[in-house]
Amino acid sequence: MSDAIKKLVGSALAEIIDAAKSGGPKVRVGLMAAGSELGPEELAKGARMAQETYGNVKPVMIGPRIPGFEDLDWIETPDNEADISSALETALKDGSIAGAVALHFPFPLGVATIGRVMTPGKGKPMILASTTGTAATNRGEAMLRNAIYGVAVAKAMGIKEPTVGILNVDTAQPVFRALTRLKEKGYHLTFGASVRQDGGAVLRGNDILAGAVDVCVTDTLTGNVLMKMFSSANTGGSYEATGWGYGPSCGEGWKDVVSIISRASGAPVIANALYYTASVIASDLSDKVAKELAAAKKAGLEAEIEALTPKMEAAEEVVKAPPAEPTDDEIPGIDVLEVDNAVKVLWKAGIYAESAMGCTGPVIKMSAKNIAKATELLKENGYL
Repeated sequence: MSDAIKKLVGSALAEIIDAAKSGGPKVRVGLMAAGSELGPEELAKGARMAQETYGNVKPVMIGPRIPGFEDLDWIETPDNEADISSALETALKDGSIAGAVALHFPFPLGVATIGRVMTPGKGKPMILASTTGTAATNRGEAMLRNAIYGVAVAKAMGIKEPTVGILNVDTAQPVFRALTRLKEKGYHLTFGASVRQDGGAVLRGNDILAGAVDVCVTDTLTGNVLMKMFSSANTGGSYEATGWGYGPSCGEGWKDVVSIISRASGAPVIANALYYTASVIASDLSDKVAKELAAAKKAGLEAEIEALTPKMEAAEEVVKAPPAEPTDDEIPGIDVLEVDNAVKVLWKAGIYAESAMGCTGPVIKMSAKNIAKATELLKENGYL
């Protein structure tokens, strides 16, 4: 037997023994080996940490070889981002790696990444849907899809009944209503609840610090900011020390699993990102996304997307307010983008009302005697 064959057989046996020790085969996950603001060694340290800590992942460095890290697998390239990105995409296509962790990736429109943070209140992981990419150009549709993708990722991480909450940002209330209707029509969804006394699935800052839900739904820009704040809160922002990174990519018809980390991500986050990516690959994330979308479509997803899509407005109708009267009560739960139109619905019915901002978001103030009728009108017109 030649030395080359002996080496090949020895390598294969080592892989079999390693897989047996770790409880199953390791998932080969590529990692960009350059581009970090913390230096290439930080990326390699993260890969080594993952290799030594997690039994499910085999990191594959993609880029110029770094001395002192001969224990890692390498796909060598010149030291420039274009060559590294090209090698990563080639490795994904030819199956050299099953997925990747990248500092940047040209996701097409319709693909977003689903991050994962450690919430400080109770030391509980929470999924942020989403943190980079764009699930849709329309904010409402994007957040609705983010909820579905967040649930798919949670299930891929082994959470059978993930709880879902919607962060109280613009369009949160319409998205909550859309998800409620999908649930009523058969889409299996479990809403979580705020830790505050009034509860509800629309979340405030307290809730995300406490990790009140398994999946926090928000828009990508807000999710990106939250990811940076959670991961670097204890380091002054220059080093992301905790969490699992900006997460794996999800989208309708999208098959690749590419996760994103920041140029400020430290070795612990890089290691966690490699583990996170390997875990969802092993659970067949793209299949779980497809199944969640199919179930949501069966419950009327397309109609809800249509309802959330802004329409061309005709000339705005002039509606005058009824005579003013004391406003000693209020109705919460109206989205900030809809509150003025909701007030006009009440004016048309002869109910004097004013829009205002309460501690939990927009409210409509009016006389207590009109609350019951106003609530009914707002429900009929889709504002509650």
